[in-house]
Amino acid sequence: MSIFSSLRYCLGDPSSHGNVWLALAFLPFGLFFDFFDGKVARWRNKSSLMGQELDSLADLISFGVAPAMVAFTIGCRSLVDTAGLTFFVLCGLTRLARFNVTVSVLPKDATGKSKYFEGTPIPTSLGLDALMAYWVYNGWILQNVPFGTWLGGSALEFHPAVLLFMVHGCLMTSKTIRIPKP
Repeated sequence: MSIFSSLRYCLGDPSSHGNVWLALAFLPFGLFFDFFDGKVARWRNKSSLMGQELDSLADLISFGVAPAMVAFTIGCRSLVDTAGLTFFVLCGLTRLARFNVTVSVLPKDATGKSKYFEGTPIPTSLGLDALMAYWVYNGWILQNVPFGTWLGGSALEFHPAVLLFMVHGCLMTSKTIRIPKP
């Protein structure tokens, strides 16, 4: 729903921010459903490889593709911006794939859950979502994206705000960052 709301904003009236607000509002639902499906699986004492893969795919869309789409929607639209946002999505994909491959060998607690996340978990992208909501609230979108535009009018034009997504992507794929699981 967030992605479709972003698309509706891009196709509609740029002075009306209703669809961009909807795009942002739908993002936290991904976290709710991510926690909910895990709780249900543990309650039912059921898990499967198919469920693990679907969970990762849902996480990639909810916490990778949708936030990148909102960033594009609010003004990070140059070719370099798009490459940076694609990098962010691919880092999310890499992080989730690595988790799926290494989950069986990571140290476990008494309940069988991994003791830590290797790299920042992809749902931490909600911090970027909150930041974008702040920008929309202040009207800092389209031509007013924070940090301005660098190399404007050239083939290398970009918005430094995209660097926040790229740094976040690097943190997600870090092998040295270990965040204890709650």
